Order: sequence, then C-alpha cells, then structure tokens
Amino acid sequence: MFKKTAFTLLAIVLIAAPSAFAGQAARNTGCGLGTVIWEDKADDSVLFQVFQATTNGSSGTQTFGISTGTLGCDQPAKVAVSERLKEFSGANLDTLALDISKGQGESLDTLAELLEIPADQKELFAANLQSNFDHIFVTGNETSATVLDRIAALI
Repeated sequence: MFKKTAFTLLAIVLIAAPSAFAGQAARNTGCGLGTVIWEDKADDSVLFQVFQATTNGSSGTQTFGISTGTLGCDQPAKVAVSERLKEFSGANLDTLALDISKGQGESLDTLAELLEIPADQKELFAANLQSNFDHIFVTGNETSATVLDRIAALI
C-alpha cells in the first residue's frame, strides 16, 4: 500500500510540477555534462532536472567545466592565480612553514603576492600568519591544500 501511494504521489509531482520549475534548471542543477545533455528539456520537467543534476554530480564534469569555462560553466577569474598558488605552496611548503613561523621571508612574500594582499597590508598579513602558526600547521603533516584553506580562513 505504501509503495503504491508513494508512486502515485511521485507521479503527481512529476506531472503537475513542471510549470513551477520552468526557467530554473540551470539555477537548480548547475553546470556540467548533464546541463549540456538535458538542456532543452530540463526547464519544463522535474524529471529531466533530476537527470541533469544526477549526470552533473555523478560524471565529475562540473569541476572540469568550472576550471575550463566549458559545459555551461563560467570560469572564475582567479583560476590561473589559484593554480599558481597551489603549485607554489605544494613545492615550497616546508620553506613557507619556516617563513610563517618567522613572520617574514621570500616564500611568505610570494604567498602574499599570489593572494593579492595589498602592499600596505603585507606586514599585517605576515604577522597574522605568524601569530596563528599553530592553527595553520596543527600536526606538521598538513597538505598544501589544507594549509591554504587554513590561511584563507584567517584572511
């Protein structure tokens, strides 16, 4: 009995709701392969929005689309900066840790530059990171991504 009631309710929602969701597919499901595949049908159908969202989520193409500006995604303006920042921190994590602990150094200056910290705030930035060293490097086994996330939370 429960299965039949649930199926009937789902059928009513799928048939009656499309007009309530018209024009909302991209906002509801985001960008990615599913957005491209189901584009023409998704605005008028809850079912196709589910297909669109499921395809976007399960295919892993949203990240690719955002990074490349394809598949209906807009590329963030700071993608190049983020890539350089990840490469820099990954290659220089030990030196960066040492410079943060001292509150000065070439790698800390480079980090501030990559994060686009204004020149008049670099000293404050360095002091802030130095005073929060124990919150940035908690275990000593952090990845560069973890360190960048913790630094971002401080600025």
